[in-house]
Amino acid sequence: MPEIVLVKRGEIALTDTERSLVHRVLFDLIDGLGALNQKRWRRFWNRFLKSEPGEMASITTASQRMGSFHRRHMLIESRVFAGQERIPTFEQFRLWLKLGAGFVDWMPGPKGGVVPVPRSISYAACEEGVFREFHDAAIAFLRTEHAITYLWPKLPREQRFDAIDNILLPFEE
Repeated sequence: MPEIVLVKRGEIALTDTERSLVHRVLFDLIDGLGALNQKRWRRFWNRFLKSEPGEMASITTASQRMGSFHRRHMLIESRVFAGQERIPTFEQFRLWLKLGAGFVDWMPGPKGGVVPVPRSISYAACEEGVFREFHDAAIAFLRTEHAITYLWPKLPREQRFDAIDNILLPFEE
């Protein structure tokens, strides 16, 4: 779940109209669901707005995954896997893609040092915002010279770019 870190930048004088608008947006337009969450929401903002410049707070977010975006991403992965000539299994391909996209946790290695461990993209472990960040990083990685050279080592350079474009261009929005 992504965390948003907020910082109070400074004190600014608000007119009564501006203060009323802020209140209306934070407590009428947006609000907690049910009495307990409304109380938590108001307490969070009241404390934060009274904080000193430089003080920080964070909000943890979670957005439900969108099935259509998930299916589109999975189709892209399967088409790249089917079109490449290097990685023998889909599971290995996905691990390679996560590593290339930097979608990893860094852990102590068995002999010292630090090693990347690919993160999960399951619905339970990866909400929509994080999944979209992974998707964007994966697409960017797939377009790198390193990735296309690895996936299509026998093709001439220009044909490698054509190979990835032929797969990815139909999915561009």
